[in-house]
Amino acid sequence: MSQVINHHTALIYVMVTISAVDRKITEREYAKIGALVQSVPIFSDFDPERLVHTAEECGEILSAEGGLEALLGLVAEALPEKLHETAYALAVEVAAADLSLEQEELRFLQMLRDRLDLDKLAVAAIERAARARHMKL
Repeated sequence: MSQVINHHTALIYVMVTISAVDRKITEREYAKIGALVQSVPIFSDFDPERLVHTAEECGEILSAEGGLEALLGLVAEALPEKLHETAYALAVEVAAADLSLEQEELRFLQMLRDRLDLDKLAVAAIERAARARHMKL
């Protein structure tokens, strides 16, 4: 795939993919993506009106043969190394939004970790922080 994307698009692709990978995007996941785009500093210069269009682009890529691998390649190419942990953290936040993780989501997180060559300790810290934020009594 010869498409080139920017870092905003790459991060949104990651969030949309983690929500869609189990074939059931929940309202909580949609809401979490919107909230993250509105609140995370990396999106401060992103026009939220583009979110739906970007999500649709992501869906088109995923629906093509080899789409998941192509998407991971686009993301890895678009993101500078300093945003790799950010991408993973956003994926974990969206995955945790509906308070359950499906096998497909866990597999995508593993693929993302591997493609972005993330440090095991950083991954563990990101995952533990998400668990702490979403803990209920």
